[in-house]
Amino acid sequence: MSTKTAGTAAPSRREQILREAARLFAERGFHGVGVDEIGAAVGISGPGLYRHFAGKDAMLAELLVGISRRLYDGGRRRAEESAAADLPPGAALDALIEGHIDFALDDRELITLHDRELDRLREADRKQVRKLQRQYVELWVSAVRALYPGLTELEARVSVHTVFGLLNSTPHLSGPSALPDRETTAALLHRLARGALSSAAPPPEGPGGGSAVRAEYPAAGHGEGPGAPAPGAPA
Repeated sequence: MSTKTAGTAAPSRREQILREAARLFAERGFHGVGVDEIGAAVGISGPGLYRHFAGKDAMLAELLVGISRRLYDGGRRRAEESAAADLPPGAALDALIEGHIDFALDDRELITLHDRELDRLREADRKQVRKLQRQYVELWVSAVRALYPGLTELEARVSVHTVFGLLNSTPHLSGPSALPDRETTAALLHRLARGALSSAAPPPEGPGGGSAVRAEYPAAGHGEGPGAPAPGAPA
């Protein structure tokens, strides 16, 4: 589940516990935080936490399985809404990018937790996370190939993982106060994601069937195309 609360409703006690657990685990590591400290952060005794969770392992599992489910469910909803509205492929892809940017900016602690602590989950929980992640990736692969049909399925999948790496780098940036405002940062991340995906697409073919980009330049050694020595450079 997300550590954020939808709408304006006050977070439940369970949501408060998860939010503080995510923050503390991300700051100090899973083993660097005790149950009593999580309880103190939300104003209850450590033993009182056990009315909500069996222990730290259960909190970590709910955080990581929950955010994976939220990403997939949100991505599927956006894809279905785009299809229902008959949006063009570019707009459908933009909707997925926007949803992931919201996650990357609002849930940095969960990105850090996933990177550091995924292997601490029980095998069943870890498999569930991986399954949800694969399903989420496939939503993106379909959207990317709809816009760039020249990409193979494998190329699209590699491109999607690369864009995830770009967007999920937010925890490694400077603190929020050192970044542009949220709207500017989101717009920048969106341009970077779109640029990376468009760069992965093969260039359109020229009139003779070859690449239009390559066709603009003479072969290496004949003229001043990219393959020719620069003027004044040794041959």
